[in-house]
Amino acid sequence: MEGDEAMTALPDDGWLDSHPPPGRARLFSVPHDMGDYTVEDWLKLPETGERIELIDGSFLVSPMPGYDHAIAAKRLLRILDDARPEDYEVVETGNLEVGEDGLIPDIVVGHAEAMLSGVAKLSSSEVVCVVEIVSPGKSSHRRDYEIKPPKYAAGGIPVFLRVELMGDGAPRVEVFNLGAEGYELVAEVKAGDILTIGVPFPVSFDPATLAGLRR
Repeated sequence: MEGDEAMTALPDDGWLDSHPPPGRARLFSVPHDMGDYTVEDWLKLPETGERIELIDGSFLVSPMPGYDHAIAAKRLLRILDDARPEDYEVVETGNLEVGEDGLIPDIVVGHAEAMLSGVAKLSSSEVVCVVEIVSPGKSSHRRDYEIKPPKYAAGGIPVFLRVELMGDGAPRVEVFNLGAEGYELVAEVKAGDILTIGVPFPVSFDPATLAGLRR
């Protein structure tokens, strides 16, 4: 058809040179002359859709978790929420001040009075249990095994649960209670067995329910 040569979706030669793609946007400005960041700095960060934690004075940015991670968190939250007494509340993620750090556990169990007061963060003294669901990757593994548990223990949080989804779709749950020298492993249960927890409140479940098709 006459004139078709003028109708094209391709840019002219040199168009990209005069219209370069935008550079990667920075999530927030980081002043070069600033020392260690504080919890106050952390709470002032804008909402970005990413998980930003304050660890040892530095911001640690984590991508959104995979769907298997999110599903496991949702299912475990429901299990804990159904079992909790009225003086506790359970939420998925939440700002938690632990010493000089600002952490975001995958699940937080805390005192209802504090959690319903409209605060933007809880202190570790207002929390009775935290849960971390381990994401793939060395950095995530190190964070959930080596970095965050000692901080939760130092903050006096009585119970720490760690969920490992495993590659074969058979989750494993570890339960740690706070002892005189930090967290002590009190239970380790794989899919197919029943995990029974007495603290901070009684609850029993099979880790298999956290992954795969709903049974």
